[in-house]
Amino acid sequence: MKSILIIGMGKFGHHLCENLLELGNDVMAVDEREERVTDLIYRVTNVQIGDCTNPKVIKSIGVGNFDLVFVCIGSNFQNSLEVTSLVKEMGAKYVISKANRDVHARFLLKNGADEVIYPDRDIAVKVAKRFSVDHVFDYVPLEGDYSIYEVPPCRNWIGHTITAINVRQNYDVNILGIKKGDSFDIMPAPDYEFREDEHLMVLGTRAGVEKILEQM
Repeated sequence: MKSILIIGMGKFGHHLCENLLELGNDVMAVDEREERVTDLIYRVTNVQIGDCTNPKVIKSIGVGNFDLVFVCIGSNFQNSLEVTSLVKEMGAKYVISKANRDVHARFLLKNGADEVIYPDRDIAVKVAKRFSVDHVFDYVPLEGDYSIYEVPPCRNWIGHTITAINVRQNYDVNILGIKKGDSFDIMPAPDYEFREDEHLMVLGTRAGVEKILEQM
């Protein structure tokens, strides 16, 4: 569990807040518009209404007390840049700022951001890869060329074990889990037999996963 400050409660800020709360984190939400945080008053640790481009507002929050500070101001880049710089100057430990363009990211990194995220671009990449290929139910990009894919087992795998198929050697992927309905079996044993009505969570390169998809 971490102590997290989110500045900017637009659509992305709200979704981020909801997910962080579900994971058990302590969250403080800040926005200059009251209507953006009223639904969170009884759910987050604290809510504050204020313009975070004002150093007095940032100082009153005590940004150095949080493990992470998210700057989720997407509509006004100037404000995002100012707030990123201010929170870092006033002692924020780790600042993650939202960017819409590469040029914005470069400025944010030079002015206090420890990390920059591109939620719109990232979801576009994920959606494009998922729907460009049949039989891919979900997709999580990782570092380099590696990703996690949710795919069905090949028909010729049904009734055979992971060892018998020799998945890692033949397809250069690792099976992280087996998903069946609402149940999820993490790191199945080598003698696990594949079944038709399940999905596999596999870790590998795109080339490795394509070997599997070619047999669908």
